[in-house]
Formats: sequence, structure tokens, C-alpha cells
Amino acid sequence: MLALGGIIILGILAQWVAWKFKIPAILPLILIGLLVGPIAAEFLSNDGTKWIEPIWNGKEGLFPGESLFYFVSLAISIILFEGGLTLKMGEIKNVGPVITKLISIGSLVTFIGAAVAAHFIFSLSWEISFLFSGLIIVTGPTVITPILRNIPLKKDVSAVLKWEGILIDPIGALVAVLVFEFISVDAGGEFTKTAFIEFGKIVLFGTTFGFTFAHAMNFIINRKWVPHYLLNVFALAAVLGVFILSDSFAHESGLLAVVVMGMVLGNSNSPYLKELLYFKESLSVLLISILFILLAANINMEDLYLIYTWKTALLFVVVILLVRPLGVFLSTSGSSLKLKEKVFISWVGPRGIVAAGIASLFGLKLAKNGVVDAEYITPLVFMIVLGTVLLNATTARFFAKLIGVFLTKSDGILIVGASKVSRLLGHYLESNGRHVVLIDSNQSNVSKAKELGLEAINTDIYSDNLLDNIELNHMGYLMALTGNADINKYAINKFSKQFGENGSFRLVSVDEMKDENNNPKEGLFSHTDDFTTLTNTTRKYPSIQEIVIRNKEHYETLIDITNKDKDIIPLFIKDVEGELIIISSYNTAIENVGEDWSLVYLGKPFDVEVGTS
Repeated sequence: MLALGGIIILGILAQWVAWKFKIPAILPLILIGLLVGPIAAEFLSNDGTKWIEPIWNGKEGLFPGESLFYFVSLAISIILFEGGLTLKMGEIKNVGPVITKLISIGSLVTFIGAAVAAHFIFSLSWEISFLFSGLIIVTGPTVITPILRNIPLKKDVSAVLKWEGILIDPIGALVAVLVFEFISVDAGGEFTKTAFIEFGKIVLFGTTFGFTFAHAMNFIINRKWVPHYLLNVFALAAVLGVFILSDSFAHESGLLAVVVMGMVLGNSNSPYLKELLYFKESLSVLLISILFILLAANINMEDLYLIYTWKTALLFVVVILLVRPLGVFLSTSGSSLKLKEKVFISWVGPRGIVAAGIASLFGLKLAKNGVVDAEYITPLVFMIVLGTVLLNATTARFFAKLIGVFLTKSDGILIVGASKVSRLLGHYLESNGRHVVLIDSNQSNVSKAKELGLEAINTDIYSDNLLDNIELNHMGYLMALTGNADINKYAINKFSKQFGENGSFRLVSVDEMKDENNNPKEGLFSHTDDFTTLTNTTRKYPSIQEIVIRNKEHYETLIDITNKDKDIIPLFIKDVEGELIIISSYNTAIENVGEDWSLVYLGKPFDVEVGTS
């Protein structure tokens, strides 16, 4: 009981440490597992025993006998199912040719190149070499996101790395599962007719069960045959049931079945998909926390000594400095990415949780079945995972600055709210060379923004999804433009540090507008204009105007006119180079207004001299 409780506590503690220090969770999890396992047995225990022993003498420990295999298999099936849920076929078509090539050509280069390297460097059998290469195809969003979250990059670069991690995760897992299943049906290593037939059965039953039960589950959920409070646990039972059922018809086909099941469900239009994904994500965090401490603790020092050689360093260098760059450069050939951006993408390729988890499961099973060289799988993959995570976590920011892809100026604008006012402002800002992203929980507003060619995200401002969105790293300005004053204030308090380093602004509330002594420093545009006046003005005059400023006195005259006329709302100052300065309600008297600058305003056109239209 103490050991099991300790694993859960240590696992959640490791997750918190990862969140606190913005590092991939896999790093502290594996390090803790190695500490309480082989390191404790070798250096810290008086009697040479591990502090946490998953299996002891094959019969004792937390998971004696076959129970560890069963637990790992079931846990991996849930993790892979969640990975399958994130794989959208539409995204493969729409995210661009570079990402499509990375998950196809890049994966093939890694699969072949790493296998050749492992075979000739460690003299491993071809079967084990290809299993190793299949396992290290995946990069994984849970590893890349913490590394890139605090590195301001061009949107194209961060998008490539993010979507590669999301899309390649289940694809890499699928490749590894297929290679493992092929090895399993012919442990002797010979290609026989029987082995080919068994392999075909695994693929057939895995894909058939996964596809069929995904549609069946979708049908049941959409017909509301399951009450809402049982929905998540029903989905969990269904995943485990499909895994066990498929495995009983064709041994080792269960993992393939749950990956396919997740992929099919992920591409359905079920209204409950997001809720299922949230539940599976929370469950995966708990399982991963337990799983990787267990798997790392189960490694013995003898396994680590197998790779305590110069060959390990050589294999690591070949994979990182030769195979990965080759795959990236072939995949990005002919794209708009610059050389330095291709180099950075080549450098950032940390392997993730799926690779380490499946490697442990497959290594244990193959070694137990007496497959030659199977004992190398787990330590070699763990070496690649730990090495790449450590390398990228410690050097990615420095390397980005070194080669010149680090954005020194974050000038993107994040607008909270996608109402007609926000869409009008966003369209003007985009037309003047600023990258704008609108966020709104109203899908209709988001759709209308996208129809105008604006980038918009349908999300709840109270969720943490935005903080994990590495594509918003270059946001430097935050503008809260919703009709709810509490939401505007919440957005400023929560997101100003990450998305508003150059300025965070919100509309004044009704109470603030009525009180001249209550003008917030982050007030936007005018102290006498709130969401209602902006909306009314936009409805009457749905266009943004510009008027040339002759000098500072002229600017002050124009501002005085806008203060007296409710149909004119000042927005920005534009200098001769086209740079925009946001007008704050707290201080509309901007210093050093130059000649031939422009006042940008919302509302009716007005005559410079007279002040009327």
C-alpha cells in the first residue's frame, strides 16, 4: 500500500514540478522512477533492493507475475485512444504541405535511418532495429508544448512543430504496434507464410474492431442511450472492452484496435467529443504519472549497463544530427520556410511519452518471449527520450536566439471577443500588417470572423487552453472587447503577462464611464465609450476612418471633437511608417505626435476645420 500510494503522490508531484518549471512531465517522472528503482538498488539501499519494485523474482512486488504486463497494456491502450482522438483527417489536409510531408516523408526517413543506425552501430537484428526506429518516430505535443511555450517564434514555425507533434503521435504508435505485432507472430525472426498470415489477422481484427465499435459507440452516445453522468466511464469501459475483445481474437491486436477506434471517433461529429477528450486527458495524466515511475523503476542496472558505451552516444548523435535534419529538409524542400527556420525545426524533436511507454511494454514482452536483442529496446528508447528532452529543454531558447528565429518583438494582437466591433477592428489591423487572433465562446461570432479571413478560435476564456497554445507566443498586445465587464477584467488579469507584454487594454465599464475619477490605466480608446456605444456606432457607421494630423495642436483639436461627438470614437495613432499606437482612455494626449501622422477613428467622417460631416 505504501509503495502504490507513494507512486501516485510522486507522480502528481512530478506533474506539478513540470508545470511549475515549464518542462515536459516525462523528465521528472522518469528521473523519479530511476531514482526509486535501479539507482536506489545500486547506490542507496543497504540490502540492494529497490525502493519501489514492480516485479521481484517474477512472483512478488506491486505487480507480480503477468499483472504488470496487463496494467501497462491497459494503460497504454487508454493513452493511445486519447492520441487517436486528436488525429483529425481534415487537419492533415489543411495544415499545409510541410506538416503533411513531415508526418509522411519525415516519418519514413526516421523509420529507415534510425533502424539502419541501430543495426550497424549496436549489431541489433533488423526486426529489433525497426521496432526501435518505429518507437522514436513520435515527438508528441505534451513534450514540445512546454519547451516552446516560452520561446516567441514565427507562427509558421511554431505551427509546424505543434501539429507535427499532434499528428505524428498516433501515427508513430501505429507503426510501432504493427512492427511489434509482426515480430510477435514470428519470434524466431524468419519470414514465414504462417507469420504473414498471423500478421494479416492482427491488422484485420485490429482495424475491423476499432472501426466497428467506434461507430457503434458514436451511435449509442448520439441516441442518448447512456445518461450523461455515465458517459465518460462508459467510454472508458468501451475502450478497455474493445482492447480485450480484439486481443482475444488476434493476440496483440488490441493496441491497434484502440488507435483506430480513437481515430474514427475523433473524426466524427459527436457533440460529446470534447467532453470525452477532456476526461481521457485527465485520466491519461494520472495513468502516465503512475506508468512511467513504474516502468523506469522496473529497469535494472544491468539494462543500463548494456548501453553504457560509446555506441549509445554515436547512435544519439546520428539520430539527432543526421536522421532528424535529413527528414526535415526533405519534408520542407520547396516550402516558404527559411534556412534558419528549417535548422531550428531540425533541432527541436524531443521524443515523448508514447515512445517510452510502448517501448517498455514491448521490450518486456519480447524479452520474456526470448526474442534476440529485445533487452536493448527499453534502455535505448529511454536514452533517446531523456536525451532529446534534456537537450531541447535546455538549449531550444538559446539555439533560437543563436540562429535568429527568436522573435525579439511580439507585435501580434489578441482580441478577446469576436463581435462585429472586434471583427471590424481586426480586419483593419490585419489590413495594416498586424497579425490578429480573435477568441470567443460564441461559435457564430467565430464563424463570421473566419468568413472575413480573420484567424479566430472558439474557446472559453475561463479554460487554460489558450495558455497551452504555442502558436500565440508572438502575441504582444491584448485587447478585451466583450460586452461583459467582468470577463474583460478577468482576461486582463489572467492573460496580460503572457499575451500583453507590450500592452493590455480593456473597454471601460458602465460604472467607470459615468465616474470621471474612475478611469482605469488599462482603459481602451475612450473613457466615455463602452461596449454599447462602440456597438451602436459600428451599426450606424461600419467603417474605420483615417484623418491626417498636421501637428500636436491639431491632434488635440481632433481629440476634443471626438469627445463631444458620440458618433466618433478615436482608436489608434498611425505614424508615417504605418506603425499603430493604441489610444488609451487613461491618457489620450500622446506625446510627440509627428507631422503627417494619422488619427484612426470609428464613426462618421468629419471635416477637419468645421468638425461636422
